[in-house]
Amino acid sequence: MNDRIYSTWTRRQVLERLSVAGCAGVFGLGTRPAAAEPPPETTRIRLVKIPGLCLAPQYVAEELLRIEGFTDIQYVSIPEGGVGVYPRLGKGDIDITQWFAAPFVREVDRGAPILFLSGVHVGCFELIVTESVRTVSDLKGKTLAVPWFGGGPQTFIATILSYVGLDPNDVNYVVRKGSETPQLLASGEVDAYLGFPPMPQLLRAKGIGRVIFNSAEDPPWSNFFCCLVAGNREFVNKNPVATKRALRAILKADRICAEQPALAAQSMVDRGFIGDYEIALQSLRDVPYGRWRELDPEDTVRFYALRLRDVGLIKNTPKTIIAQGTDWRFLNELRRELKV
Repeated sequence: MNDRIYSTWTRRQVLERLSVAGCAGVFGLGTRPAAAEPPPETTRIRLVKIPGLCLAPQYVAEELLRIEGFTDIQYVSIPEGGVGVYPRLGKGDIDITQWFAAPFVREVDRGAPILFLSGVHVGCFELIVTESVRTVSDLKGKTLAVPWFGGGPQTFIATILSYVGLDPNDVNYVVRKGSETPQLLASGEVDAYLGFPPMPQLLRAKGIGRVIFNSAEDPPWSNFFCCLVAGNREFVNKNPVATKRALRAILKADRICAEQPALAAQSMVDRGFIGDYEIALQSLRDVPYGRWRELDPEDTVRFYALRLRDVGLIKNTPKTIIAQGTDWRFLNELRRELKV
């Protein structure tokens, strides 16, 4: 199917087609396995909503979640930058969500009641710099903007810096809102910014900054998930059927994002997850969705645990992190079940 066809559809047509994709298998996704299972233990599911597109599959999954038996689907709004995702997931205010792999590893190291369930996609973050920075090594002594101290961007940048032999403390961090980034980079007030969709796409559209690192293209990061699906431990243990059904909806939606980005972009715009269709579409095309089956999420957990332990950001070994914070049984079942 051609993306251009979807871009001319009305809101009603898009949402109808998205429902058909789940109900009738337009994308070969079928519902027979779900119909053969018992209903979910709870019909309420709470996921994260942030001002960004890293979580696109779980936004697209809304109609698929309804097909899975969830009647009360709540998207819990989190401030720009994702402040509060980890404590709210740990407390049970959020049941299941995609989020960044590296900071999730830190939370498990701290004892948060979180379980990794699956990988989703690779390569959502890019390092965007001014003309004063030519390589990652040039970041020593430079200023990098982050949404808050200790969050996802700062954790990811620590792994990148350590890989080229820099101490994460060699960079000066300043807390700034992502929405302020274009002006900050254009004026030279900051030298670098680790951006997540749709910010890199917005900066490119404005001709601001340049990319010196892209996790979708640059190894070894391109070989690992940047985002994992994780659940609150109590929710997962009490609601195994609901957990599997929710994960199935997200993974099906991940394929829609990969194969029909125009459909996914229009759906998100129509339901208010982003305002700009063209930026949403470009973001979906830039991020390598649809690879959850290809890569082993345990390798991702191990990779980031090793990097973060090397720089002193976690105490436990990768083996301990994996033992305490992963549950791959639902993923393994879905790999067998979802043949396409």
